[in-house]
Amino acid sequence: MTTLSTTLAKRLEDPRLFRQYAYVNGKWTHGEGGREEAVYDPATNEAIGHIPLLEAEQITAAVDAAEAAFVNWRALRADERCERLLAWYDLIQANREDLATIMTLEQGKPLPDARGEVEYGASFVRWFAEEGKRTYGETIPSHIPNASLGTIKEPVGIAAMITPWNFPLAMITRKAAAALAAGCPVIIKPANETPFSALALAELAERAGIPEGIFNVVLGDPAEVSKILCAESRIRALSFTGSTRVGRLLIEQSAHTVKRLSLELGGNAPFIVGPDMDPKEAAYAAVNAKFQTAGRIAWPPTASWCTNPSMMNLLSNSPNAWRHSP
Repeated sequence: MTTLSTTLAKRLEDPRLFRQYAYVNGKWTHGEGGREEAVYDPATNEAIGHIPLLEAEQITAAVDAAEAAFVNWRALRADERCERLLAWYDLIQANREDLATIMTLEQGKPLPDARGEVEYGASFVRWFAEEGKRTYGETIPSHIPNASLGTIKEPVGIAAMITPWNFPLAMITRKAAAALAAGCPVIIKPANETPFSALALAELAERAGIPEGIFNVVLGDPAEVSKILCAESRIRALSFTGSTRVGRLLIEQSAHTVKRLSLELGGNAPFIVGPDMDPKEAAYAAVNAKFQTAGRIAWPPTASWCTNPSMMNLLSNSPNAWRHSP
């Protein structure tokens, strides 16, 4: 570890949450080619750690591991998977201050915002843990005499997730918890700018009893890794949050494997002020929406729609809100 990496680890109540390796098949893995990349604190531009850039064979090994582990994971009862996920949720909550510290240092958002994201991210785990027990099928009225029709829901298989830097924890739990609850193993490719939140989640998933090969975190050149994940026919679902440009590319690269795609691309967020809205509250809300995470999120207002009286008051209050917004 570098000196700054050691300093980061010492700031944590549990230094083991700070990992600088990929996580594949239950093992902490370095890059076989020796390539690595520094991760910087955006507030100081100082390196806080390094991550390995995995080779193509190592990405494929993660798929191999997930495929092998899928058989037993899908065979568990839904309530058994729920127990593992709730244990993961409890560990996230128990380590929320360390997770927030890691997030602030690698991503740059203020510590109160990071704490809020940990709570927000943990809520997805709890929600999907319980919803996994309600993966009901349906009985359908038949058009054939003396026959019955029905549907059952089954896990689709390996799910890959490519997640953004602006919400390095919550975008993982939102995607991964749903897949895990349904019985699918996951392969996560976090943003290279913010990998340590993902790796801390992997450490906690292991402690929660999620088996080897079910929760994998791969690191590497984004273009190289995404191309491999898209081309891999054994990966049956791909979830991505990011730009529309990259989303189009992932659609093209995944086309021949006919994956299930879940894409959250770009953003278009009008700010609407109704006639009964307090102008001062509206001004603060507009500023908060525009400048949260320095505006690098999907919902900063792209246009404001107000009734005429509210519009004048909003405009007159906005400069003061910019100066004093908490």
